[in-house]
Amino acid sequence: MVLTIHIMNHFPERKTDELLKLQAGRLQELLNDVLHCCEDRRFYESQKFGLPYAELRCLMLFRGERYLTVKGIAQKLDVAKSRITKLIEGLLNKGLVDRMEDPKDARVKLISLTKKGREKTKEIEEFQRQIHEQILLRLDEEERNRILTQLETLKMAMEAVRSELI
Repeated sequence: MVLTIHIMNHFPERKTDELLKLQAGRLQELLNDVLHCCEDRRFYESQKFGLPYAELRCLMLFRGERYLTVKGIAQKLDVAKSRITKLIEGLLNKGLVDRMEDPKDARVKLISLTKKGREKTKEIEEFQRQIHEQILLRLDEEERNRILTQLETLKMAMEAVRSELI
């Protein structure tokens, strides 16, 4: 670190490039650490709710939706329709979803949550809300506002880069 500061002080034209490289490396480390924490939470949620994480994720797609199609679920989860068929079978066997024909097109299957599925989804949502509240409680109000604003800015920057790459 001392060498980096020395280089940056004596070669101002390199200062921006070197600082950017250091910051990019730190951003990568921090994002990897945050991702690791999220993966740990996913593993814990999966065990807590007795569902493979893919099924849990699928259930959470129904927030605000009465029906979803297999094709729609596949698109939202970015996986093949054949994978979704197996996923839906698991949720059907657990009594968390129902499957019916679309009255407008018998080739299309509509998936909806059962009462048990809605209850499970609410339970998962509440757990996730509590986790995020616990995280925020470790920060004072000013830090919370600042970090939420900065995360929104980071999200927009990441989306901009993604759209440029795609």
